[in-house]
Amino acid sequence: MHVTMIKKQLADGSPCKKCQQAEDLLKRRGLWERIDEVVWAYENDPDSPGMQLAAKHDVALAPFFIVRNGDEIVVYTSSLELIKQRLAPTLAAPSERPALAARPLDEVGLSEISSGLGGAEPQAVLERVLGVYGDAAVIAFSGAEDVVLIDMAAKSGKKFSVLTLDTGRLHPETYRFLDKVRAHYGIEIRLLFPDMVKVEDMVRRKGLYSFYNEGHRECCGIRKLEPLARGLRNFRAWISGQRRDQSPTRGDVNVFELDDVHAGPEGPLLKLNPLANWSLADTWSYIRDNAVPYNELHDQGFISIGCEPCTRAIRPGEHERAGRWWWEESTKRECGLHR
Repeated sequence: MHVTMIKKQLADGSPCKKCQQAEDLLKRRGLWERIDEVVWAYENDPDSPGMQLAAKHDVALAPFFIVRNGDEIVVYTSSLELIKQRLAPTLAAPSERPALAARPLDEVGLSEISSGLGGAEPQAVLERVLGVYGDAAVIAFSGAEDVVLIDMAAKSGKKFSVLTLDTGRLHPETYRFLDKVRAHYGIEIRLLFPDMVKVEDMVRRKGLYSFYNEGHRECCGIRKLEPLARGLRNFRAWISGQRRDQSPTRGDVNVFELDDVHAGPEGPLLKLNPLANWSLADTWSYIRDNAVPYNELHDQGFISIGCEPCTRAIRPGEHERAGRWWWEESTKRECGLHR
């Protein structure tokens, strides 16, 4: 397969912004090396090679891509469609996947998947699991750690899936962040919504802020736990950004775990925590060094970010999760997603 990218140079000598954005996207996804040839279309020169190709294939906008595979020639005017249909590695059919992906997961299978990865860097751990499960592995995305994992997954060149929980009570900044990540990596983010009948019933009975008086368990159960359980049914592995130092309840998090709570017909899920051994400083060093997008609330003193009524900026000297459910004891500051 031979892939040609046609980029446009404007009359003033500058490249078109969309062409540069497409190139940046391919580089972020680790796919730029799959482009075999770049041909320029000069706006003020109709005889330039790129302009001739545009006329030949009746394309009016740049960039566009010509894929030649034997006698087949296909033109793509969308870089996302090119990635999806041609450049992203094809997920093997179930019978062709590694044997580990074809059988129910147990302690033996978990040991086989994690073999040789003791002390390995998160990128290597992530690539091993994506190599086994492809887009049957899903990154549960919400915070800074999770977008680090998306960045690593995108650079691996392997298929993966992403989901997030829209509880209906997120900050406006968080919704903008979701769209920023979607555009930055050219990926689909599956939004999971709560059962609105249950939400309406709870609000009718208890009002909008009952969790301040009786704890957050019921609200999180309806808005987060049930949608996540529903969303994980179609996956074999879920990838989390948990770190051991995040809270007293996460001190025993392992990189590889079996999740019996969300077990399906094929047995327990693999739960992967590639950043278990990282610190908050490690996370932000990666974000800065790799120009990873992040939620603008972090610049306002928010560290761990959830629903708007249950999240505040932390004060100097406070632990990073002190801003989550701050009216409750520190040992209870979990929504129950990680059981």
